[in-house]
Amino acid sequence: MEFDRQQFAAALESVRNHSVAQERSLVNLSQSQHPDISLHLFETLPSTNEKLWELLALGSGEGTTVIAIEQQAGRGQWGRQWHSSAGGLYLSVALTPNVAARQARQLTMCGAWGIATILREYDLPVSLKWPNDLILSGRKLGGILTETRVNRGRISKAVVGVGINLTNQVPENGINLVSFLANHPSPTLSLETLAAITLVGLMSGYHYWQQKGIDSVLPFYQNLLTSIGRSIEVNGRSGVVVGVSVDGDLRVCLHPTGTAPSSEICLQPGTISLGYGEMGLGNG
Repeated sequence: MEFDRQQFAAALESVRNHSVAQERSLVNLSQSQHPDISLHLFETLPSTNEKLWELLALGSGEGTTVIAIEQQAGRGQWGRQWHSSAGGLYLSVALTPNVAARQARQLTMCGAWGIATILREYDLPVSLKWPNDLILSGRKLGGILTETRVNRGRISKAVVGVGINLTNQVPENGINLVSFLANHPSPTLSLETLAAITLVGLMSGYHYWQQKGIDSVLPFYQNLLTSIGRSIEVNGRSGVVVGVSVDGDLRVCLHPTGTAPSSEICLQPGTISLGYGEMGLGNG
């Protein structure tokens, strides 16, 4: 499988023009000045995030993007690794947010929201599973991994890695776009076009967050979450998911018991699995 640079450049311009033409589109909301994209293509890599960190160490800046046709040691949340076969989109982009270290999870939230939102502009009803999964038809379409470097308490550099299933084989709880589009009338989606859509969505979500802050992003992010209103159990007590905090924690309202009143708690990513099913997917 090959990646055509000229086709990608044409798709990038087309996606930007398409989004600008949409009323209240994400690009319009962010009022972003599209940054220059410095694209680095590779046939096979252990990890696009890893390669991008190497490029940043050599002086590359914001907007530097790495795409691999295949990953052999792709990284996910909690240090998980997997083999990413040809046919999917494996992309990492560099950012220089210069925000407090405690805001690291906000990078994932605004990126996930931006990508899901722009995919919906293309009639792909993508939703979000807290904190970093893209969901389509109740299955995992993709995921996002954000890595940061902190200097004096602030995030000086960040790498956001995105994996989206296009034509590659997926596990039982996953879905790729080609299988979804086979049952939904739509133009064929190329890898180059998917890469352009993903980059524009991610960068627009990022710029909106930088301009408006997490308080403006959070309602949009929560509107796309599959888990809002879901009943869960925490340490033997039943409760319901009511939202996400500005720090990226899951907000759960615990039901009252005979000895305890109702209360709200916040759960950090990795402390609970929402599992796979109609209401959402666990981290893959």
